[in-house]
Amino acid sequence: MCGIVGYVGSRNCTKVLLDALSKLEYRGYDSAGIAILDNSGIKVKKTHGKLEMLRELIRKSPDFTGNCGIGHTRWATHGEPSDVNSHPHGNARVSIVHNGIIENYKKIKAFLESKGYDFESQTDTETVAKLLDYYYNGDPTETIAKVIGEIEGSYALGIIFKDHPETVYAVRKDSPLIVGVGESESFIASDVTAILSYTNKYYMLDENEIVTLKADKITITDIHGIEIHKELKIADWDLEDAKKGGYEHFMLKEIHEQPTAVKTTITPRIIDGMPCLDECGLTIEKLNSYNNIFIVACGTAMHAGLVGKYVVEKIARIPVNVDIASEFRYRDPIVGENDLVILVSQSGETADTKEALRLAKSKGAETLAIVNVKGSAIAREADMVIYTHAGPEISVASTKAYMVQIAVLYLFAFELAYAKGTISEEECKRLTNVLTEIPDKIEAILETQSKCQYIATQLVNADSLLYIGRGLDYALSMEGSLKLKEISYIHSESYAAGELKHGTISLVTNEMPVIAVVTQRDLYDKTFSNVVEVKTRGAKVIFVTHDYINVSDDVADYKIGVPTVDDLLMPMLAVVPLQLIAYYTSVAKGIDVDKPRNLAKSVTVE
Repeated sequence: MCGIVGYVGSRNCTKVLLDALSKLEYRGYDSAGIAILDNSGIKVKKTHGKLEMLRELIRKSPDFTGNCGIGHTRWATHGEPSDVNSHPHGNARVSIVHNGIIENYKKIKAFLESKGYDFESQTDTETVAKLLDYYYNGDPTETIAKVIGEIEGSYALGIIFKDHPETVYAVRKDSPLIVGVGESESFIASDVTAILSYTNKYYMLDENEIVTLKADKITITDIHGIEIHKELKIADWDLEDAKKGGYEHFMLKEIHEQPTAVKTTITPRIIDGMPCLDECGLTIEKLNSYNNIFIVACGTAMHAGLVGKYVVEKIARIPVNVDIASEFRYRDPIVGENDLVILVSQSGETADTKEALRLAKSKGAETLAIVNVKGSAIAREADMVIYTHAGPEISVASTKAYMVQIAVLYLFAFELAYAKGTISEEECKRLTNVLTEIPDKIEAILETQSKCQYIATQLVNADSLLYIGRGLDYALSMEGSLKLKEISYIHSESYAAGELKHGTISLVTNEMPVIAVVTQRDLYDKTFSNVVEVKTRGAKVIFVTHDYINVSDDVADYKIGVPTVDDLLMPMLAVVPLQLIAYYTSVAKGIDVDKPRNLAKSVTVE
């Protein structure tokens, strides 16, 4: 998740911008850059790599200073991490930094090329810079209003114009940006964290509000130029807490970041309503050539793979094996040419998954990495790579990384099914459209988290509990169970509901919590019968299902309803209350949620 900063005032803006960018390093990035505006015009320094590399670059240019500028830490989406793809982008007349994704950048780029513009980078951002230059009429706010009327997607933009010295402009849509108010100095930033060293006063920008920052004056207008007066907010947390964005723990923050993470991950991979994974070489022709698919991963990533298996097999009708990476390595798998092995890893450095990748390649299979970290070992070694754009996930217990992994697997499944001819273009577009609706529905679930918090108080004293489900619900139950055990230290197991009478039901005792995930409507009656079985044996049942389904008190003690979408995509919604239940149970027990005992974020050893 990229970081934006901007400054105008009496201080050395280079120092301020570097300091502010350092406060945003937790967001993750692969390059950094600064543009300053002084009497000689716009000057830019940028580089791929860490912020220290930018500092070193600037140290070699002692005259690189001024009182006005913008800065950026980039997490690559369009175009690999490189000096030329780093922000800021622009020319001698205008320079910008950008968070987000411009969905129609190819169309804009083609238009600008027809007008004689040349492009240096692979980024979508450069098209915005060039479009600003094309429409510039001497009035920055009018120009910005014209440009945002033509671009589609998400953005937070920091902008400087050569002939408007000591002024920074900004605008946002679907990407956070705040305006800091200091003593005779003004700021913009992706997060108040960046500017707390200078001020704790700020404005929250709403969508498509254009801000003009001068040292002693901040003007906010709508796209028609009408001035808007906003409430000045005061940050009342310290710098360390602010790194969590005001949340008590990184895990809770990351749960709340899931809508944005999903949107950022899927948006650039949907073209004309259809999934498109051409970026990594997965063309329709190549997808049609695979006979078997293997998904290999560890822990939460493996659970994402299980969701992928159910979806791929159901709609693409092609066999999918899901393996724990350590088991795949040592069972001498039958895999070879015309097979695709998908390696799923948040860090891209998971030791067993990395070795499984090498084994698959040695047997002649093609490999596809689904990872979150640019330039990681698995990403470098795989034949193809799809980056999930979750941004940094600091809490050990994975939430948003899991969510974006399954989002990518859905896109993969939809395009594969279309390539195989098992679904029509119309059906593929329908499913893809449902996927694009998921972020807003997750937001709705997050607004009702108090119920999950209450249910967590009922689990605190449990010695053990069960999660049950069928089909996709079973795959989801495995992830819910893992979340609870790893951060609350309560023993928890997940079982296919149909297996209860094959031994597991003997564990059910009076008041034992059983969390039943029941979202697959074609399996509802079967799972309902299993729930009744555990309830009659004294279990305390928490029922997770569609909002509209009524569940009587004699069947379940508590019901958590989630919005209804196509059953195929229900795991993306039903997992959210399971994450929240695990989180609040851990909090209630006084455990360090973000750093559970004995666990590490990235497992780089066997």
